[in-house]
Amino acid sequence: MEILGIIPARYGSSRLEGKPLKDIEGKTMIQRVYERALQALDQVVVATDDQRIYDEVLRFGGEVLMTGKHNTGTNRCLEAMEKWISGGKGQPDIVINIQGDEPLLAPEQIQDICRCFENKNVEMASLVIPVKNAEELQENTGVFAVLDHNNDALYFSRSVIPFVRDSEKEDWVNRHQFYRHVGMYAFTQNAIREFSNLSQSSLELAESLEQNRWLENGGKIRLGITEIPTLAVDTEEDLEKVRSILKNQNQ
Repeated sequence: MEILGIIPARYGSSRLEGKPLKDIEGKTMIQRVYERALQALDQVVVATDDQRIYDEVLRFGGEVLMTGKHNTGTNRCLEAMEKWISGGKGQPDIVINIQGDEPLLAPEQIQDICRCFENKNVEMASLVIPVKNAEELQENTGVFAVLDHNNDALYFSRSVIPFVRDSEKEDWVNRHQFYRHVGMYAFTQNAIREFSNLSQSSLELAESLEQNRWLENGGKIRLGITEIPTLAVDTEEDLEKVRSILKNQNQ
């Protein structure tokens, strides 16, 4: 099975401008994400519409493709995949959309999502991590998912779901296994093309979660379960946390 990892990266960010190029213990964020992805995959490429990011990836010896401007990372991944194919680089069976703002990315998470496609009927996959303490629910941050018995997603929400009736919220973790979504996606070639050509759906717009578009149109998303926590860099505070972690690890 040929797998292509694509890291969509843009310079603009409302909370942390230019974050792909932020220095983290001697390496830019985009370099750290790229190098970690390469620990799990043979083929990885950065997809960007910014010359500064493009030049940085070339500087550290990575693969990079210039794309047009897109509203979503998935649409940027589709353009990058098509350019990869037309450039004679290969014919990937699976395309993984790897978040460019997670410099602590664990290669094992990529392996977890790849395993979802051992079932030939799976067209799209993502990851969740089990919630293990009540504090995670009290914070009410992040994205939560509910699963069926096949580990296919039923729904994604920015609210804590499901709601546990007749129970105080601090006791919910004792009544049900909650899952927090990890924002990595993988598609077959046909699925990423179909997904990108679907119109935005009402549930997608309501939650501002593009994966709900696929569900609302009758698609299935297989969810791999990871035990490895992630830390996305959205703010300067997040950036300092990552720098501290890597400094302590001497990485």
